[in-house]
Amino acid sequence: MNTSASTSLPAATLAPGRSLAAWWQAMPLSLVFVLFFLIPLALIGMVSFWDFNEYELLPAFTFKNYASIFDGCSHLSDSGDMCVTFKTYLSTFKFSFLVWLITLVIGFTVSYFLAFYVRSSGMQTVLFVLCTIPFWTSNVIRMISWVPLLGRNGLVNQSLISMGLIDTPIEWLLFSDFSVVLAFVHLYTMFMIVPIFNSMMRIDRSLIEAANDSGASAWQTLWNVIVPLSRTGIIIGSIFVITIVMGDFVTIGVMGGQQLASVGKIIQVQTSYLQFPLAAANAVILLSIVLMIIWALTRVVDIRKEL
Repeated sequence: MNTSASTSLPAATLAPGRSLAAWWQAMPLSLVFVLFFLIPLALIGMVSFWDFNEYELLPAFTFKNYASIFDGCSHLSDSGDMCVTFKTYLSTFKFSFLVWLITLVIGFTVSYFLAFYVRSSGMQTVLFVLCTIPFWTSNVIRMISWVPLLGRNGLVNQSLISMGLIDTPIEWLLFSDFSVVLAFVHLYTMFMIVPIFNSMMRIDRSLIEAANDSGASAWQTLWNVIVPLSRTGIIIGSIFVITIVMGDFVTIGVMGGQQLASVGKIIQVQTSYLQFPLAAANAVILLSIVLMIIWALTRVVDIRKEL
């Protein structure tokens, strides 16, 4: 026998029966995905090209809805202002960026503390459950709970006045950008904590010990070891927070006192006035922007490979 000759084994292939069984196992989830995701998206896209009047929808292919959304956006107004659509999207991006930044800082700090400073797994579980307590109640209840605290005659203003720090109540604590961002952070920080904490718990502690033995400071270890190895959780948490905030309209409506605009709020108002094709066109544009943001974030790290 020639020992120098190498033989290559053919790649293993599934038997026809096993292949068929795999298709049957994937079919229920595939049907759910098609029925509750692909078909509704296709219907939204189709309706966005329909016409409508005050009484009915008119199935006719037209770009009128998209044109009306960007009507007047090709140039600035006489006073130098942008069109309503651009200002609304800028407002939505502003809220998304601020909430993403604040939740990232809080989520990373809490996850770092739980993963590296709490040694007992039991205590980690207890503290992690404490972080989930806000999810035990409705989002609306959690938002409304800020009203008696931040209102003109709320607990914060009354406390500041009684301590002599202010003479008149602070108006911008409620029904403002501040209250909207505060409510968003309160509602969605957990979506940042969970994936970052999961990524940090998977970091090999020997890498941190090696960095310490090499003379790296705590900040160098954090920036050069922990942050790169936690980037999968950071990206996943960022996708969760950004996509939720981009489409939210309840929080902005309640905490903004129906005075602040966002794309989700515009879509909600258009549907309430039965302007479904116009709302569908806005939804398609918003979805396209969100998908581009997700695509850009997933270019930073291959989530499927990392997981």
